Formats: sequence, structure tokens, C-alpha cells
Amino acid sequence: MGTQADAQEMAALRSLSAAIGRDPHLTQAAGGNTSLKAGDTLWIKASGTWLKDALAEDIMVPVAMSPLLEAVERRDRAADQPQGFAIGELNARGLRPSIETTVHALMPQRVVLHVHCVDTISLAVQTDCEAEVARRLASIEWAYVPYFRPGLPLARGIAERLRPGVDVLILGNHGLVVAADTVAEAETLLRRVTGLLARSPRKAAAPDLAALKALAGDAGYRLPADVEAHAVAIDPESRRMASGGSLYPDHVIFLGQGSVVAGPGENAAAVAERLGDQPASILFPGLGVLMRGNASAGADAMQRCLADVTARVDVTATLNYLTEAENDELVNWDAEQYRQKLNASGG
Repeated sequence: MGTQADAQEMAALRSLSAAIGRDPHLTQAAGGNTSLKAGDTLWIKASGTWLKDALAEDIMVPVAMSPLLEAVERRDRAADQPQGFAIGELNARGLRPSIETTVHALMPQRVVLHVHCVDTISLAVQTDCEAEVARRLASIEWAYVPYFRPGLPLARGIAERLRPGVDVLILGNHGLVVAADTVAEAETLLRRVTGLLARSPRKAAAPDLAALKALAGDAGYRLPADVEAHAVAIDPESRRMASGGSLYPDHVIFLGQGSVVAGPGENAAAVAERLGDQPASILFPGLGVLMRGNASAGADAMQRCLADVTARVDVTATLNYLTEAENDELVNWDAEQYRQKLNASGG
């Protein structure tokens, strides 16, 4: 790709991407994406791929940046289909660029890292997010972007709020973007910002695994992949927050809308019967969580994320939940249906 310097930066970006992808506090499942600009070509993580696989697989897709930015400027719906801007002859695997390609293209810096950092999200769901972040990032050029659906709406929201010198974006109900001119500088900035935004989680008691197995019975439910996932059902404040609705897009995409909490005396079969459906996960107050047997690895990662995020939210904060319309547009969105399909196949 391009010059030797570009190739060296790409190698460094792959290595950093894999490290980010292995840290569940920075990103989960197929969430988050990284990019590098080489001339007018934007190399970005492919939709549905996992950052942790950046060294093991070819997960980067080349995109023609100028026509994509022109489409954003025109509010052309083509910008919501970034695969139309992929450079075919350099995309041997035929991968689709990330649904958030426009975010990366809009940032003028050469290297862009977008992460679903749990500390950032825990702030980004609070109605006082801007004031709290301003207190923590006083020495950094940053901008707050309220929630928009990822893709063209988010790109337009960012375009309206970008100012010269801004290299950090806090995305409402979504996550964090940091940008710099080298991979090393981007990593340093990421570590600095996430350090400043770090929050201590509330501690929760251990799950009652025996009770959960009994509640699963033969209803087709299992324990979550990560023991940390149980905390959202055990801690009363976390459970209250989770039961209020959906807090960020990837929760809706991988787990469905909101969270299902079992009522007194209900087992997994009774919950499924009450709902007329088998939810991806069920919260059993004071005991822990059960996952539907066929729930994907992405669903497991997002159930852990929910526990990690809610444990960090200020218990006195008022929360911004996604509206019914915002939930619906995520569920019925072609780009996300594609990503879910890849996720279900383990991609």
C-alpha cells in the first residue's frame, strides 16, 4: 500500500487494533474500528470483523475518500452504503467497509481510532455528559456529538461540530473517537483520554451459578461466557439502569431492545412463555444472568459490556435512553442486518 512509510504505519495500526480488540473495556465483539489515510485512500476495518483479529486476518478495506466525503456533503444516501466507495482491485476478500467509515473520513488526521470504551459510554449515556467530560478533559481539544444513528446521520452531526484542532470526539450514547497523525500519537492520546475518563465500577456479589442452572432447566439457556456479565443482574442500581431501556446501539444490535428481567418465582421457561419469545438474555435479580443457548459470541460480549457500563454510571445521574424510533431504525437497518449475519456465522 503506497509508500514504505504507509506500510509501516499500517503494520503499527494492525498491532494496535489487535491490542484494542483484546481489551473488553475498550471495545467488544465487532464494535469499534480503526483507520489509516494513505493519500486519497482510507484503509478502514471491515464491517462485522473483530479488531482482535487484526494481526491474524486481513480485516482492512480500502475506500476512495474524496467521493465519499462529497456524498456526505451532499447528504447523499450513498454515503450510508460505504461499500459503494470500496476500491475493488485492492479488496481481494470483497469485504464491506465499516458502517462508520464516514466518521473516519471526516476527521482530517491520518489515523483515527473509534472505540466503545466502557468508561466513555458510562458518561455518554448520562444527561450531564458534557459538563462531566469538560471537567475531566480540560486540557484537551474535544467536541461532544449527541446521539445520531451511525452512518450518514452521525457523519452530519460530526461535520456540524468539528472545529480546527479537535482530535477527540465524545459520541453521545455511543463511544469515543481519537485522531492523530501517527499511530503512536493516536495510541498515546487514546491512553491519555481513557485514563482521564476512567471511573471505578461498583462492586457486585458473586453470581449464584447453581441457582441459575436450576432456573435454566431445559429451556435452552446457558451461563454467559464471561462471569463479569452477571453483575448487571446482581447490583440493584445496575439492574435498574438496564431495565430502563437501550443505552447504546450495539446493545440493540446484538441483544435486542432493552433488558429482560425475570419476575419473582419465574424461571427461564416462564419468562419465555410470558414474552412469547426467547430473549437473548435474562436478568435474574440478585442471582445473575442466563443467555439463550444459541446467542452469538457478540451477544456474550455485549452482555458483559452492559455490566461494565452500568457499574460505572453515577447512581444519581439521569440517563438518556434510545427512543423507540431510534431502536427501530437500528433493528431494521440493512447495514446492521449484514453485520449481524456475519456475527452469527462467527465472522
